[in-house]
Amino acid sequence: MTLFFLAIIFGLILLVWSADKFVEGASCVAKSYGMSPLLIGMVIIGFGTSAPELVVSVLSSVQGNPGIAIGNAYGSNIANIALILGVTAILKPISVHSQVLRKELPILFAVTLLSVGLLRDLDLSHLDSVILLIVFAGLMSWTIRTGIKEKQDAFSMEVVQELGSKKVSLKRSYIMLISGLTLLIVSSRLLVYGAVGLASQFGVSDIVIGLTVVAVGTSLPELASSVIAARKGESDLALGNILGSNLFNSLAVVGISGTIQPIQIDREILFRDMGTMTILTFSLFVIGYGFKKQGRINRIEGTVLLASFIAYTFYLISGVK
Repeated sequence: MTLFFLAIIFGLILLVWSADKFVEGASCVAKSYGMSPLLIGMVIIGFGTSAPELVVSVLSSVQGNPGIAIGNAYGSNIANIALILGVTAILKPISVHSQVLRKELPILFAVTLLSVGLLRDLDLSHLDSVILLIVFAGLMSWTIRTGIKEKQDAFSMEVVQELGSKKVSLKRSYIMLISGLTLLIVSSRLLVYGAVGLASQFGVSDIVIGLTVVAVGTSLPELASSVIAARKGESDLALGNILGSNLFNSLAVVGISGTIQPIQIDREILFRDMGTMTILTFSLFVIGYGFKKQGRINRIEGTVLLASFIAYTFYLISGVK
């Protein structure tokens, strides 16, 4: 049992470090080749912070642990909104200036509803997975067009500011990119090994492990980047990390995992976990969009989000027998 705990702890530490290097290296390489700041923010930073979720879920599906794959993806979405945005908003309220991010908020809610609709039969089939990947491809197309058209968006300006503080040569950027990706795979294998072993030792379903230990662990890169961005006053970058990550998790991570191996889920997962994710996503849409005023997540709302995550996690763990 000690070996499993050590594998999880060491795997998480290495996962956070390698994910940071991977995203930083990819961002610097993209900047060197003239990629627009908005595209770097939306694609590389937004989606790149979900690289741990993707690698862990794919490895889990390949190794025959689909529960960890699906639990990791949806559990990370819950942690991203309730834990990460909650903590970030408590430290410093998040104001939404970017029009691009305001457009992404309803898109994320629609994608969440699509996920629930596809899984209402408690089966993530190959067809469901292909649908998710097609929607992801369409979203990527919209992202690229938006990144080319929008030049002065607030989100873009914050990415320029963030990248401007990083003076890294192209050679070193490639080294960070390749080493980060390599260690990301190694650390993910360690994490999955420890999580599966821990689940078997305690007689807990792999999906509960995926929703708790693995989900929170793979969300640590988003926590670090969002808190740092918010403290620098880059609130759009902090929110953009979460929106990009959740879209990537719901579409690409779940879609790829389902194409590898169809996934059966319990009714409890649909109502308890996906229901929680849907409510949190809708809440984020309402408070972040702003409608007739500027969207803003204040400290009170951040506290409510964090409290909901604590209550959800306690309920989840209390149900473990």
